[in-house]
Amino acid sequence: MDKQVTVISVKEGLEVGDTLNAKVLAFVFGLAVDIERSLIAARTREALARRRREGQRLGRPPGTLSKHTKLTGREQEIRMLLHKKVAVAAIARLMGVHRTTMAYYMQSRRLVTH
Repeated sequence: MDKQVTVISVKEGLEVGDTLNAKVLAFVFGLAVDIERSLIAARTREALARRRREGQRLGRPPGTLSKHTKLTGREQEIRMLLHKKVAVAAIARLMGVHRTTMAYYMQSRRLVTH
């Protein structure tokens, strides 16, 4: 309405323009959307609470340490770069992985970061 655009819905026979009826209709549609969003959120919360009560674990399953990754066998190289005070993000770029992947790998393999 601020941009003075008229929306015409042929199937429903509605015209939403710059009239009082159109403003009321837009308000009602907005209200219906808000109510539906609230109902969906409430149903989701209820379903999650029920699953928790049933003892079901929620969320993404924890990852496992893969036997073979891009970093497998490169621990010595990583230790050497860390010893030379190269930043973890820079090491990750050199190894072709994301910095959080590198940090997780270093933590899981107990590679010293000092």
